[in-house]
Amino acid sequence: MIGLILNLLGRIKSKIEIARKKRWWNVLRAKGMKLGKGVNLPFSTGIDISHCCLISIGNNCGFGEECIILAHDAMPNEYLDATIIGRVTIHESCHFGVRTVILPGVTIGPGSVIGSNSVVANDIPPDTIATGNPAKVICTMEEYLAKHKEAMKTAPLFEFKKYDQKYLTPQRMAEMVSKLENGSGYMVGGYTAMQEDGECLVRTE
Repeated sequence: MIGLILNLLGRIKSKIEIARKKRWWNVLRAKGMKLGKGVNLPFSTGIDISHCCLISIGNNCGFGEECIILAHDAMPNEYLDATIIGRVTIHESCHFGVRTVILPGVTIGPGSVIGSNSVVANDIPPDTIATGNPAKVICTMEEYLAKHKEAMKTAPLFEFKKYDQKYLTPQRMAEMVSKLENGSGYMVGGYTAMQEDGECLVRTE
């Protein structure tokens, strides 16, 4: 009985969180921020609310937890009586690792990926992988994908609809832990599940 009640409360909480996210997206758009469709924008994303009209995020972008997007820098205010402001343009299909910081005045080209804990202080070209502080290009998207396609030929593969948290059984959990003892593997089919079944992350509409 307690389990049923907890499950019901969990479903109610999930619906409330989704409603809160949708309301937040509407608030950002009402303040002038351009926010595309299919964007994963967690609540932990720090958005420069006071200048969010200068921020543009294209379709199908994804942000890890605790990323920060800034459109102003008030550091020189005491000395110059002036705050630096600048547009932030994030083109479609860009993805950002956890705790990435994006500074004012930068443009991030479509199809780019920024590594975790990076600081984007300069423009990033399209279809590239960048990381570091300041973030610098380390390879092209083509090189990155080729590397992982080759690795997937021998690495352990786990089907999303069997091994994601929602479907994970104790037996599958033990299997995953065992197979990943000596290196990384890949969860496959998650993006397809998101596209076809609406699974995974809640994204902008």
